Amino acid sequence: MSAVNPAAGHGDIAAEFHVREEPHHGSPTLLGFWIYLMSDCLIFAVLFATRAVVGANYAGSPLPKDLFDIELIMVSTFALLFSSITYGFAVLKMQDDDVDAMLKWLAITGVLGAIFIGIELYEFNHLIHAGATPQSSASWSSFYALVGTHGLHVTFGLLWLVVLMVQAKQFGLTVANKRRLLCLSMFWHFLDLVWLGVYSLVYLTGVLL
Repeated sequence: MSAVNPAAGHGDIAAEFHVREEPHHGSPTLLGFWIYLMSDCLIFAVLFATRAVVGANYAGSPLPKDLFDIELIMVSTFALLFSSITYGFAVLKMQDDDVDAMLKWLAITGVLGAIFIGIELYEFNHLIHAGATPQSSASWSSFYALVGTHGLHVTFGLLWLVVLMVQAKQFGLTVANKRRLLCLSMFWHFLDLVWLGVYSLVYLTGVLL
């Protein structure tokens, strides 16, 4: 695109300004994803508040201290926490444009996330067979709502992770793929922070009271 200075004289050299490409306004993706995370914060805040209010209302149902396997929950907790570390290594390899190394770290992250979900499903099955169902009391209803919502988020994150791995393998580390990987990184670390709150409020409080 060029523009000629209309004030230039007839014999003067016209001033020309060239724009080789459209101005870069930045992608709204990251801003939009931050807004999504804030909405998720509100959802979990409501679930945490509900758990804090009705957490002691067991209505004659089994107590958490009699059912929780805190050692197994610690295994799942460490699996999720270490998955954030391995995702961090994947991001470092992404910044180095090392696709193969990045995919390996993402695969390890996926395995750790799958271990977390597997333990959670095992725990739900154990609790339901022991009589601690969502219908047994307000406390157990809030438990399944909070822990289950977090588990659904982790499951969605795992599916998202697989899709991004396939895209990175097929198309390489394009600008769009890097942006998506960074969005998933924020999502994954956010779930870790939420789980620390779940572990403290639900499990540690449950076995101590």
